[in-house]
Amino acid sequence: MAGWLVQAGVRLLLVHTQAVPAAFPDETGYLLAARWLAGGPGGDLSGSTFYQGGYPLLLVPAFWLSHDPQVCYRLVLGINALAGAAIFPLGYLALRRFGVMRAHASALAFAAALLPAALVFDAFALTDAVLPTVVLAWLLALHTFLRSATTRTAALAGSAASLAAAYAYATHSRGAVILAVHLGVLGGTLISGGFRRRATFVPMAVAAVGTGAGWALNAALRAALYPEGTLGLGGILWSRLTSADGLAWTVFGAAGQIWYLVVSTWGLAGLGLAATLTTLVRRRTSRVPRIMAGVLLAVTFGIALASSAALPDEHRVGNFVYGRYLACLAVAYALAGLAVLVLRRSVFAHAAVGVAMLAGTGVAAAEHAGDRLGDYHFIAFDFPETSFLTGDWTSLRLGTASLAATVLLALLCAVALGPRPALAIAVGLTGFNLLADLTIDKPWGPVRTPIFRVGSSTGGVAVDRGVGWRVWVRQAYQVWWTPLTFFDQSRGAPPAGICLVIVTRPEGVAPDASWSRHPAGWQAITSGTGATPWVAWQRTDCHKTAI
Repeated sequence: MAGWLVQAGVRLLLVHTQAVPAAFPDETGYLLAARWLAGGPGGDLSGSTFYQGGYPLLLVPAFWLSHDPQVCYRLVLGINALAGAAIFPLGYLALRRFGVMRAHASALAFAAALLPAALVFDAFALTDAVLPTVVLAWLLALHTFLRSATTRTAALAGSAASLAAAYAYATHSRGAVILAVHLGVLGGTLISGGFRRRATFVPMAVAAVGTGAGWALNAALRAALYPEGTLGLGGILWSRLTSADGLAWTVFGAAGQIWYLVVSTWGLAGLGLAATLTTLVRRRTSRVPRIMAGVLLAVTFGIALASSAALPDEHRVGNFVYGRYLACLAVAYALAGLAVLVLRRSVFAHAAVGVAMLAGTGVAAAEHAGDRLGDYHFIAFDFPETSFLTGDWTSLRLGTASLAATVLLALLCAVALGPRPALAIAVGLTGFNLLADLTIDKPWGPVRTPIFRVGSSTGGVAVDRGVGWRVWVRQAYQVWWTPLTFFDQSRGAPPAGICLVIVTRPEGVAPDASWSRHPAGWQAITSGTGATPWVAWQRTDCHKTAI
């Protein structure tokens, strides 16, 4: 409990200055969904990516406790911190099952829970804040199900695993891969027979009910927040999987994700991947470890390939090398790598395989991308760990990051051969992770978002359809009392009951001339610049607006 509280405290300390969303439009999608589920107004996100309801369901209490957007957002980050901190006790259980001593497991799990992949996204209202915890809980529950000696224990553990898999399915498209693998394991258990076959019926029923509930939740959100439909990726997925160029894009993009997985864990995931592969192919491996190795690898490559195949070419470096989709598995692999180190299980052999995977996937991704790694748009948000390793927040230095991760892995292997390796690794990894977390937190810093409040939070807010999404998406969450209304300023007045209007400002036009056809009784009150300059107009017979 004390370690969990400390982990939560570290996470809260890193986000104590953050009061508004920073990652758009994703955070707005999840926050609007949570507010709608709590009984508040939603919004119209038609045409955008569908942000599923599993994570917003977890945030509902924040919107029950307050209406203020800043207070709610801080509460959301608090929920993230509590959920993310649970990686520590779950990591402890995982290391104990690998055979690590109790005291060593506690120290190492504490260090692993501070990896940036497990902590950076806690600063945002994103599914990535909770998915690492959900995935680790699912793997542990599934392992318990497979090794249980009684029908009752197996049924309970299998049901817990089914709940976790169904929740992941309701939370993100990555969860569909997790659910498919989970159902595959349950199906295989049914076929194999024995007492565990009887214990499988309850987890199967739980998975069916949970999946149905998740589907219903997401269907309700689609109808409420995406009345004109969502951004469909099925066509892209089909074209990628049915053409030579598309398959190449898919495979090389997945390779880039594996590369990032290894580098972002300072090489530990490379050790973990090597150990997992060894467990799967080694003949003398017992049944349960081999199944779990297959499960972990199937989920890893399933997510990497599916996400690479489905996403459009957005002319960003992250199209070729990306870490966010596999971040939910980073801690699991890092824990496996730590077990290899402290138990001294063919350390250098596994390290050699890990480095070979790092080099091979890095070269594959770089060769496929070519000049596009330098020409495409680099977004620092996509590369927190590699930017930390290279000290460059403006471009991807793939070779430098690879070398840094290899050196770090070599240091960990050297320490593993010394006296008291578990303690030394735990202390060093904790310190290095904290340094990385603190450094990564700085490039974004506090985010300022324009906030409009109309008097006593009454009256409608309308946005001209010409206003860029980067403006109105930010505003959609800040206006908590009503959904935004869209209108066409060229056709005259907005609908009745509107007290605030946001319009575009043509280049060279003064703010008070930006809405040439405004009705009498309206005045410009503030404006902003950017890709789409905007002006906010207020109806004078409404209450004064606080900016």
